[in-house]
Amino acid sequence: MRNQQSSLKQKAGDWLFGLSGSKPHRSYRIRLLVQRLFAGICVLLGFQLSRFYLAAKAGQVPLPHRPPGVEGFLPISGLMGILDWIYQGTLNRIHPAATILVMVILLMALLLRKSFCSWICPVGMLSEYLAKLGRKIFGRNFRPWRWLDLTLQSLKYLILGFFVWAIFTMSSAALQAFIESPYNKVADIKMGLFFLNLGQVGIIVMTVLVVASVFIQGFWCRYGCPYGALLGLFSWMSPVRVERNEDKCIDCSLCDNVCMSRLPISKSSVVRSVECTGCVDCVAVCPVDDALALKAAGRRMSIPAFAAAILMLFMIGYSAARMTGQWSNEISDAEYVHRIQNMDDPAYGHPGSSSAQGVQEK
Repeated sequence: MRNQQSSLKQKAGDWLFGLSGSKPHRSYRIRLLVQRLFAGICVLLGFQLSRFYLAAKAGQVPLPHRPPGVEGFLPISGLMGILDWIYQGTLNRIHPAATILVMVILLMALLLRKSFCSWICPVGMLSEYLAKLGRKIFGRNFRPWRWLDLTLQSLKYLILGFFVWAIFTMSSAALQAFIESPYNKVADIKMGLFFLNLGQVGIIVMTVLVVASVFIQGFWCRYGCPYGALLGLFSWMSPVRVERNEDKCIDCSLCDNVCMSRLPISKSSVVRSVECTGCVDCVAVCPVDDALALKAAGRRMSIPAFAAAILMLFMIGYSAARMTGQWSNEISDAEYVHRIQNMDDPAYGHPGSSSAQGVQEK
């Protein structure tokens, strides 16, 4: 009986994700389409940033377009921008898009759960593909012992706590000094170069994360991502939740099996966990109509409507920033050329590093 139930669960997962040769479920195809859309945007941003960097390195003014959207990969700068906005009353002009995007994504978590993680984030998408690879190779993904799982889950909250403490205990003067520092002005370039020129330690860390994600679904997202931890705390207040009709539920536990966050959905009347990413795979795989449903403030919400809400919220934030002139920074081409050509100077190290502090003291 147990083997039969296990086989049923595995077939349900294969059907949902299209691993059995059939088409994936419609809701999964919609989510996959949105993921690929944003993954394509990320590739385009990377290409544009590369052109910008190479032109600046060669001193070819006027420079090609620098994509402000790349600042979405600077969430710490975005959080600093929010605090600086509180202090100063105006949006800083170094990485304004980073601040806008962090606010939009936090609002998305507040209204639509951690949908950023399962619908938009390229790291989340990569993690899903690696987990899918693991299921193809081993027939399953592995789960650590519960005590180890809970211990590892606490790590992302510890990392988040450190960043929140480090940022929100900064004085207005210290915050301004960081924002205006040479390091921060080229932080997006440094980030791109870091991933293009991984050192030995970086390669080892990335290899461990990739291999671990093949064995354990969402390894980084579940245990190490402080951004996801922050979004989870905001999502706890979201009016959008998966609800289970106990009278119609047949206790097949298929929803538990496909849940990327391993939540006990079949034992919950309402899924309130901060680990829920709003992927709605559980709703898609449920074999009984209305046993599971995605609801917003108690009213049923279709998967296409949920996807449209995600895209609309993102586009409203982007459009508002563009129309109000809060999207692009005010660093001139000449300044970018000067700074990029001198990035190897110790002054461009992190403001907290001894080398950068030594240069500033001189």
